[in-house]
Amino acid sequence: MTASPILTAASAPSSLAATRASAHRSPALGLPSAAVWRSIGAHLLIPLFLAIGMAFAYLGAFHAPSAHDLPVAVVGSTPQAAVFAQTLNDKGDGKVAVRTVADAAQAKRWIVEQKIVAAYEATPEGANLYVSRAASEAGAATAQTIFLPIAYRQHLPVNVVDVRPGTAQDPGGQTLFFLLVALSVGAYASAVAIAAATARLHAGWRLGIGAVVSFILSGIAVIIGGGVYQALNGNEWSIWLLGALYVFGIVSIGIGLHPILGKWTTPALTALFVMLNFTSSGGVYPASLSPWFFAGLHSFWNGAAWLDAARALTYFPDQSIGFPALRLALWAAAGVLLVVIGAAFARSRRVLAEPARDAQEAETDLVAA
Repeated sequence: MTASPILTAASAPSSLAATRASAHRSPALGLPSAAVWRSIGAHLLIPLFLAIGMAFAYLGAFHAPSAHDLPVAVVGSTPQAAVFAQTLNDKGDGKVAVRTVADAAQAKRWIVEQKIVAAYEATPEGANLYVSRAASEAGAATAQTIFLPIAYRQHLPVNVVDVRPGTAQDPGGQTLFFLLVALSVGAYASAVAIAAATARLHAGWRLGIGAVVSFILSGIAVIIGGGVYQALNGNEWSIWLLGALYVFGIVSIGIGLHPILGKWTTPALTALFVMLNFTSSGGVYPASLSPWFFAGLHSFWNGAAWLDAARALTYFPDQSIGFPALRLALWAAAGVLLVVIGAAFARSRRVLAEPARDAQEAETDLVAA
């Protein structure tokens, strides 16, 4: 017996409702399929990479700071001072690199020029330890742990002289490091956003937009650090320009990497400009207190370059910022080159995809005919 069309039409909505209910029904309890486990693993790759990388980077750099070739000086031009300095070198087991300076004035000048971290002067009345907390509070503290026991063994009262202290708004000299953190996070987050939003634009437009955003981000950081918290010591314009150059280097690298790495761009930027950047910048511990790997990165990494230049402008105005600025410019140039490479990569990928797309469209038209 053939079903009535009326009955069939009437039963259609109920069948559709049953199908929808089945689609939204909670899955049965049981072991998920292998495909589900593969999907979970694929989605967790980036979080696991970030967790492992951050743990290794931060613990590796900061878990046990120890001095190596810490540049210090002994004040005095006598043979006794030279023997004392050599004895400290011999017994230091590579922890300190001791030289002699003629007098306290030279010691202070070398500290301001950041040639040395500290200088020790023994006089009949007592001992003077010259440091600079603006250069590095951790370095100054380490120098005290080295020289204070020596003064006590010599039965000399110790006077710790802070040659170049931090400002009232930044007594520990840490504000610039946290400003570096703000610039870096804003830079790599903006890089991914610009790369995704401008994927179809010419490389020149992408670089131009990245440059404008770099000046804006640096300006925001300077307004907060200098205008709100008064921590830049009147160097807002110079630090703004340096910050824009630093941010542009990160933004351009992110724009260039995005066509190549896709969703892995964010973890790549996090590795470059968080894991390796903050740990090698010298903001927490100077290079002479960091493990060799991070101390080596400090000599050419962009975060260390920006922090060295900003610290010189803020606390050591007589010090040249030429080399740090050159390092920032080289990073920015590398970013521009990477944008060009990324654009060429995306263009070649589109060209390779066109024959396959044309063949698929032709097959679709044939089936439709």
